[in-house]
Amino acid sequence: MAEQASSRIKIRDLSGVSLVEFSDRKILDEMCIHEIQEELNQLVEGQGGNLLLCFRNVEHLSSAALGMLITLKKRVEEKKGQLKLSDINPQIFEVFKITRLNKLFDIHANVDNARASFS
Repeated sequence: MAEQASSRIKIRDLSGVSLVEFSDRKILDEMCIHEIQEELNQLVEGQGGNLLLCFRNVEHLSSAALGMLITLKKRVEEKKGQLKLSDINPQIFEVFKITRLNKLFDIHANVDNARASFS
C-alpha cells in the first residue's frame, strides 16, 4: 500500500481508489487551500481515476475550499473518475446542505461506505 505524505494531505492507494486525508483541522486560508489544490491536481493528472476525500480531521472549511472541491470534481470527471467525500462533521455538512452542495457531491458517512460505492 503506497503512502505519500505532504504537509497538507496524506494519500493512500486503496486498490484503485486514492484515499486523501487532510492534515489541517481548519482549511480556511488561501495559501493552505492553494497548496491542497495543487497536490490534488497533481494526483488527478498523474493517475486520474477515483478519489475519496476523508474529512475526518477537518473542523472548519472556508467557502474558497468549497470552490476548490467543485473545481476538483470537474477535473476528476474529465478524467472519467469519480469523486466521493466521507466523514464530514455535522457542522460542515450543514454548510453543504445550505449551499446545496450535498446534492452535487456524493457524500458518505465513512470511508468504508464510500469505498463500497465506487463502480
